[in-house]
Amino acid sequence: MRTVSDVAALLDQFAPPWLAEDWDNVGLLVGDPGGSVARVMTCLTITPATAAEAVQGQAELIVAHHPLPFRPIKRLTTETTTGRLLYELISAEVAVYSPHTAFDSAREGINQRLAAGLALQGITPLVPSDEGLGSGRRGCLEEPVGLDDLGRRLGEFLRVDRIGMVGDPERPVRTVAVACGAAGEFLETARQTGCDAMVLGEARFHTCLEAEAAGVGLLLPGHFASERFAVECLAEELSQQCPDLEVWASRREHDPVRWLHC
Repeated sequence: MRTVSDVAALLDQFAPPWLAEDWDNVGLLVGDPGGSVARVMTCLTITPATAAEAVQGQAELIVAHHPLPFRPIKRLTTETTTGRLLYELISAEVAVYSPHTAFDSAREGINQRLAAGLALQGITPLVPSDEGLGSGRRGCLEEPVGLDDLGRRLGEFLRVDRIGMVGDPERPVRTVAVACGAAGEFLETARQTGCDAMVLGEARFHTCLEAEAAGVGLLLPGHFASERFAVECLAEELSQQCPDLEVWASRREHDPVRWLHC
């Protein structure tokens, strides 16, 4: 029988914690490292729906991309959403592991997968660190394409039909930066390294204005879409590495943002 610590060690190898951003909270965050594990659920975020699914599915471990807790908490009560979710999971003896930005930056992590999904070549970290790894990704297309065509390629890869765009749709794009989630802080690095466009999960209004002024096109598929596909891949990889475990990606998780057709 595997333990929580066993699975955490595998995840640490896949997404080494030292890759995480300084402000992040990654690794085993909740639970008994020595507890036994037979069922694991992956998800992007722990919400009332995903927590209930894990408990009802008798999972002993949730691998949630976004950390819970993320920030230090002074009290653990059911009076807050974070407290209530943690109380429910602890009561049901469900452990929580979060790879977050370590998974974003891992050798086969989210940004690498996004860059490969766009058919970028010569993919390298946008912000290099040790051992040839680092935050974000940067690469080149074999032939320049319009920003709108690149957006369609991204939509096909992520299986979404709506993508926000900043910049001239017909402007030729050759060098592309990728940073999943809310990573607008990497825009200046993308500009300095000669990127024609950047794929972000989401961006603040002023980040969009900065990109427009700098002549860097933006493609914004949404925070959920830019990362959810990767936790599905992670569930498949865990299943392959640990055939003795039952692993699934949350079936109840959904994007909280809905589009109103007026």
